[in-house]
Amino acid sequence: MTDSAIILNSVEKNQNHVLAALRRNRLSWVGAGLLILIVAAAIFAPLVAPYDPLKQNILYRLSPPSAEFWLGTDSYGRDVLSRLLYGARISLSISFLSVLIAMVVGSALGILAGYIGGIFDQVVMGLVDVMLSFPTLLLGLMVAAMLGASFENLIIAIAITETAPFARVARAPTIAVKRREFVEAGKSLGFTPLRIMRVHILPNILSDIVVVASLWMASAIRTEASLAFVGLGVRPPTPTWGGMIREGFDNILTAWWLVVFPSLAILLTVLALNILGDALRDAIDPKTRSER
Repeated sequence: MTDSAIILNSVEKNQNHVLAALRRNRLSWVGAGLLILIVAAAIFAPLVAPYDPLKQNILYRLSPPSAEFWLGTDSYGRDVLSRLLYGARISLSISFLSVLIAMVVGSALGILAGYIGGIFDQVVMGLVDVMLSFPTLLLGLMVAAMLGASFENLIIAIAITETAPFARVARAPTIAVKRREFVEAGKSLGFTPLRIMRVHILPNILSDIVVVASLWMASAIRTEASLAFVGLGVRPPTPTWGGMIREGFDNILTAWWLVVFPSLAILLTVLALNILGDALRDAIDPKTRSER
């Protein structure tokens, strides 16, 4: 059997179990449905947004929600609903790309540290512990302040803050898997360490990494919003959820809709991701499997 066939067979077995468990967890349907709606709204924003999100009309400045402007307008007369839909594209893109980078880099470091062990493991885990000693938002603030405010720099800043958790999660199961019989058999057959990590170890710990990714995706959205709120996000007039909250904060007492609706968007997205993350964790947890 080829390496690709081994990987596909292992991944397919895990997928079948996880999907079966998710189908039994009805709460996960709520999270999945809510997340699909949010992602669809972001993807089809150019088709469903009623107005240009950047178009200013001072005549409609700070208009409350109405039949013409469903979610009201901001201090420049821009439609809040349109900016919310377009802002979802930016906020979700930043969160997804940052988590993807953190997952790839952090998991690779964790697998290497767990498999190689020794001094390399101690050095990598020492760096991971240092990074984990900083609160996520504080570390993100430090990195974003050094790099500057831009779309690309924000992705890098958030990815750096989330690399350490992936390394920590990938290392522990790697140490357990590398001691199993099929890994020892691969070594006796002359398989290279890279092949063993790619074919035998990665498919067996991939489910744990995916669970962490779903949970940290929610954290990435919160971090992006927080950085945008303090002025380290994507530069205006590009709409993001955190940037919209920042822009509306000065008028929060007279124009509540400027803060409430972006905050609700963040809340619902984070809630959906947490529901899915918890459902995935329950589906993959060995204790849950044994109970079922």
